Amino acid sequence: MTRAVEHRYFYVGGRYCRSAGKTSRVDQAYVHHLAPLDGRAAYPIVMIHGGGLTGLCWESTPDGRAGWADFFARRGFPTYVMDQPARGRSAWSPEEHGDLIHPEAGRIERHFTAIADFNLWERAKLHTRWPGSGRVGDPVFDQFFSSMVPFVRDRHLSERLATAAGTALLDEIGPAILMTHSQSGPHGWHIADARPDLVKAIIAIEPSGPPFMRHEEVGPPKVRIEVGVDKPWGIAATPLVSDPPVVGRAGLPYVREEEADAPDLVPAYVQADPPRRLPNLANIPVAVVTSEAGYHAAYDHSTVKFLRSAGVETDHIRLEEAGVHGNGHMLMIEQNSDEIAELLRAWLDDRGLAGPGASD
Repeated sequence: MTRAVEHRYFYVGGRYCRSAGKTSRVDQAYVHHLAPLDGRAAYPIVMIHGGGLTGLCWESTPDGRAGWADFFARRGFPTYVMDQPARGRSAWSPEEHGDLIHPEAGRIERHFTAIADFNLWERAKLHTRWPGSGRVGDPVFDQFFSSMVPFVRDRHLSERLATAAGTALLDEIGPAILMTHSQSGPHGWHIADARPDLVKAIIAIEPSGPPFMRHEEVGPPKVRIEVGVDKPWGIAATPLVSDPPVVGRAGLPYVREEEADAPDLVPAYVQADPPRRLPNLANIPVAVVTSEAGYHAAYDHSTVKFLRSAGVETDHIRLEEAGVHGNGHMLMIEQNSDEIAELLRAWLDDRGLAGPGASD
């Protein structure tokens, strides 16, 4: 059955700072709590959005359907939707948070909403699930792009801010499941690293990747280019606890595999032998979720390789292998979003993380 849901709103973390004789509050994170009124799952879910977005991407879809926050809450999961610090309903400070990246409509069309039209990567033509044309002027696209906001350019700062806010939230609510998307992928790894006893699982929706090297999709004949190392710690820009510890702050040693695992995949960058382990993530089950047609389809396997080599129990859920076809990077708001959410609920149930309260 589905359940009635109560809503409340609060902030976690943050600090006071003084500038030019005035006191302000910065680094806090807005949280929307959806609480089932009858029955509940074993653990709540904390949802952290990706780059250019706010928690709205979990709360509704641009074509007017209920989002994943509502889906999971009505199936018994207390759900907490965060706006990352310095984003959306969590105030940005120019003095404290610096330069911003502003979403650009053409890039959103090419990478998120109309990817089959541009055909920049191997599986782009398979994208069929965006509601509407995905182009500027289409009502659904205009709603989606209207929801996008500038976000902090500095990856190191973003990771520090989100980790502090996420750990503050877990300290308040107790053990929980983390659900991340894209740019917030590293935040999930860091929050789990800081509070391993409070993170019961991580569902990483196309997390920031691939390890170490940033790619840019440019279309045929090259398809993509490597533009430099942006995650020197493999799956994050800032250090995670490793065993054995890393001497210095330059990052993990890595190598590039000579061949890709399949013709439509890219060669992975992996840790140099012997790989260091991530001991604080070792007992946390992880699901990396990859769409059939999005740009992550070519390299999410390398994130899975990194995690497994670091001793992290990791399942790779490729949607097409589960019979779910046509999705791109924004799979949580595409036409079949409930079908994907049900797949993830079943994954949690299989691991005993849903509990008797989490059922239809």
